[in-house]
Amino acid sequence: MIADLYVSAWILQFPGDHSALHPAGPQASNIEWLYWVIFWIVFIAYILVVAGFTRAAAKTYSSSQEMLPVGFDPEKDKRAAWAVGSAITITVLTLFVILFMSIITGKKVEGVTTSKNPVTIQVIGHQWWWEVIYPNPQADQTITTANEIHVPVGKPVVILTNSADVIHSFWPPSVNGKHDLLPGYSSAFWMQIDSPGVYRGQCAEFCGMQHAHMGFAIVAESDEQFTAWQQQQVKPAPDPMAADAQHGKQVFLTRACVMCHTVRGTDAGSRMGPDLTHVASRQMIAAETLPNTRGNLAGWIIDPQRVKPGNHMAPNPLPADELQDLITYLQTLQ
Repeated sequence: MIADLYVSAWILQFPGDHSALHPAGPQASNIEWLYWVIFWIVFIAYILVVAGFTRAAAKTYSSSQEMLPVGFDPEKDKRAAWAVGSAITITVLTLFVILFMSIITGKKVEGVTTSKNPVTIQVIGHQWWWEVIYPNPQADQTITTANEIHVPVGKPVVILTNSADVIHSFWPPSVNGKHDLLPGYSSAFWMQIDSPGVYRGQCAEFCGMQHAHMGFAIVAESDEQFTAWQQQQVKPAPDPMAADAQHGKQVFLTRACVMCHTVRGTDAGSRMGPDLTHVASRQMIAAETLPNTRGNLAGWIIDPQRVKPGNHMAPNPLPADELQDLITYLQTLQ
């Protein structure tokens, strides 16, 4: 329940960043255009139906207490048949027009970018978090993070997707449409964001009991900010200087943390869970479920099942001093 309140507060803070009606790029703009075309067609049809029923009710109104005789008027029946036939024809033609526009919009949204050097990002869906990889021919320049996708403003980005377990669906409403991630099958699409900001996304395919807590954020920033972020992310984790952070590092490397997580620059190299090399630089934790604060980190480490029941992280009942030093160490991982 507490996690739900956090998510609700996040959405209320950025209401326009989680809506298909607030497009931030060309793909979302095409989808919004199709939405409004369909909306106005349906709205006009609704008004015509209500007007027709109102007119018919007014013409046939009678205060008689007895049942009126059934009339037979060939001329009226002919006009009624013509009206019904016309309505059916218009409906069918309208549906075909909408189908045609949907296909055209889909081709625009899925169109291949003509840019020679798009940013390429691999997104892998897990129960229930997102692994984000920025591939590079040089292995030591590959960036691996989780749940937070950084992109440069105004540049095309190619998203490569697959799933590590079940079917997921990648959906940032303000940026693009829904894209399914299928186990054993890779797919790709491209997107572009023209306005800087933080745009929330969500898994849109039921993938298990914590499906609703499988969010992600797309951070659109200037070229300079994006380059600075990349340069920081490729660095290994620095050795902590303070004594409590040094002790926290030892806790991390000798407790269950090392069995599931990676911190580059240390002996921790497991890929069962998210890469934590720069975890302190992320705004949220637990797939956009909790703000990345000291208190939330402590609660998540001690009892992650209370926040996201059924997730694959086991409770870690650490002594108070070890927990505090561990959090201090994690907060040095910028």
